[in-house]
Amino acid sequence: MNVFVIWLVMVIAWNFGYPEASPLQDVIVAIILSFFSTFLKKLLKL
Repeated sequence: MNVFVIWLVMVIAWNFGYPEASPLQDVIVAIILSFFSTFLKKLLKL
């Protein structure tokens, strides 16, 4: 659950930090952050 919250905060930060980003950029960043959260889960062994 904590990893999901970290991912959610990062996605929200991206959306507020770069409001001019295109929808394609939003999707790409969400996918990258998803991979990061998967890595974080493995690292923390959740």
